[in-house]
Amino acid sequence: MYIAIEGAIGVGKTTLSRLLASRFQAELLLEVFEENPFLADFYSDREAFAFQTQIFFLLSRYHQQQDVPVALRSDVNLIADYTFEKDALFARLNLVGDELETYFSVHNALAEKLPLPDLIVYLQAETPVLMQRIAHRDRPYERNMDQGYLENLNQAYDEFYNDDHTGAPVLRINTNQLNYVAKEKDLDWVENRIRQSLKLHPYQTQFFNQA
Repeated sequence: MYIAIEGAIGVGKTTLSRLLASRFQAELLLEVFEENPFLADFYSDREAFAFQTQIFFLLSRYHQQQDVPVALRSDVNLIADYTFEKDALFARLNLVGDELETYFSVHNALAEKLPLPDLIVYLQAETPVLMQRIAHRDRPYERNMDQGYLENLNQAYDEFYNDDHTGAPVLRINTNQLNYVAKEKDLDWVENRIRQSLKLHPYQTQFFNQA
């Protein structure tokens, strides 16, 4: 079983992935975003550093995703806190013209070699909620986060993971009122939603009636 957790910056992808790993007895595949040497400069000057940042992420994510087929052949469950397809979503926001064409010539060649998740769990939250969560975790390179950029990213995610999304099935979960770190019942609810989507038992129907 291969589950990927997705959503905009600050929505809680990594936190949820870690919490679910023990419940599904799964290995974790966590995005290594802090190794990108252009990231801090990108948040300070997106136009100047977009291409370098995007290409670094593309190759880094592809390198990580090569571990997925190996893990699945070993018959282990896998939970990732990102999908490879998210890279193209960011590229459409950050790149234009020749840089965007160059990016997609590389991206498309790499994407066809990678397996799709069995389920994408798309975590949604309003932009002010995302800004609060980003401020709370206080990563140095995110302190200059522009709310307008985050709003555009949030909208791009909503448009991408709509009913017309192709590829892996998508489970949408609104997290505005959820706190699955402090409230175990919230984590139980999310786990049950996933089990229902994947037709895994046991799941409890009363969770869905209350949602």
